[in-house]
Amino acid sequence: MAKDLFNRYIWLVDTIYRAGKITLEEINERWLRTEMSGGVEIPLRTFHNHRKAIEEIFDINIGCNRRGGYYYYIENLEDMERSGLRTWLLNTFAVSNLIRESRQLRHRILFENIPSGQRFLTPLIEAMRDGFVVTVTYRSFTHEKASTFDVEPYCLKVFRQRWYVIARSPVYDKVMIYSLDRILDLTTTDRPFVYPEDFDPEAFFRFSYGIIVDEEFDVEPVSLKVYGVQCKYLRALPLHESQTEVKQTADYSVFTYLLRPTYDFVQEVLSRGEDVEVLTPEWLREGIRKKVKAMAAHYEEGGER
Repeated sequence: MAKDLFNRYIWLVDTIYRAGKITLEEINERWLRTEMSGGVEIPLRTFHNHRKAIEEIFDINIGCNRRGGYYYYIENLEDMERSGLRTWLLNTFAVSNLIRESRQLRHRILFENIPSGQRFLTPLIEAMRDGFVVTVTYRSFTHEKASTFDVEPYCLKVFRQRWYVIARSPVYDKVMIYSLDRILDLTTTDRPFVYPEDFDPEAFFRFSYGIIVDEEFDVEPVSLKVYGVQCKYLRALPLHESQTEVKQTADYSVFTYLLRPTYDFVQEVLSRGEDVEVLTPEWLREGIRKKVKAMAAHYEEGGER
């Protein structure tokens, strides 16, 4: 039920956004072409309940122009388009909605599956909105047995096909990161918590690549020498917001970053293969060299197959 509501909210925002202005009758015409409708229109009362929920959860205001026929539109359109979360939601579900309306295209458009998906998204968002502690049953990759504990959900982040909740653990009195696909069960309690005014999710991840925030790693400059067509890929999709291209030749470019070179960043560098070389810092260059040497040892002649 929670997942269905989440999809309904996103569908409604995307439909109004794409139309610019639209009546409830026109919304229902499009709604009936989707599988979610089950052939049933959205009642007026339900529509207004959805409007209220969308404003509370996503801070997107659906206004009504009563002149000329009760047209609905996005009031804070510029704010919405500047928001990374809301832009992601629209970009992700706009295509999905079009496919629902064009069933014959389904087998011709392939998506990546996000295992953690939306099962726990809505209850977590609601808990964040209302400021309630959640109880989770969680099994990490490093432990065979699951454990149950309370957390205070601060924010959500998606990275490499996984959703993560960033939450304070009262037991450890620190902010920790949990993958939604490792949550076995989640219950919202009636115990409130106070979201700290000085916690800024963007600032929390500012010097991180990916999902790992490990303060044991210093924030420091990193230089990568990138060869061939990989330069174009990095220009089109920078690895990090601090990326700067400081040198460009016919054969390679040098990109610099300011971040914590944690495990996620190392794995990304390794995934680029021979087209990316770490120049500095020296300790990171040496660490990559050792990993490459160990990888090569797996492929030496005479190895077990």
